[in-house]
Amino acid sequence: MDDSLSTDVIKSLDTEAIKDMIPHRHPFLLIDEVTNLIPDVEATGFKNVTGDEPYFAGHFPGHPIMPGVLIVEAMAQTSAVLVVGTMGKQPGSVVYFMSVDQARFRKPVFPGDQLYMHVKKLRQRGKVWKFHGEARVGDDIVAEAIFTAMIVDPK
Repeated sequence: MDDSLSTDVIKSLDTEAIKDMIPHRHPFLLIDEVTNLIPDVEATGFKNVTGDEPYFAGHFPGHPIMPGVLIVEAMAQTSAVLVVGTMGKQPGSVVYFMSVDQARFRKPVFPGDQLYMHVKKLRQRGKVWKFHGEARVGDDIVAEAIFTAMIVDPK
């Protein structure tokens, strides 16, 4: 991917392309694919939720559901890919969560579900970005939140 600002729609990024853009790795990389990334506007991330996810062993035995905070994290990872897709790679920089507001969890997410996260940029001021995220399984909204992230240079 070209490191300059682009307005072209990026149709699909697989796991390897995502790993080239954000530092997350298994077991904490929570998106398998990003589609329809429109730089500076929006992107959609997908997660195939499998029964062998490490958190299912304890959340909850006999009734496994994906923790809501990990659904929000998957939305945040999708937004981090949107930031890098907008700005290009910023060597040494990472996108950090700053805040989560108005989080709502509507329905549980189970093993076997395909979770998709649609994130839309609300605004950007300097290194701070604000997003609205919505997570769905099929036609059902399972979670949504407003969240803020900042691009930082780790020490």
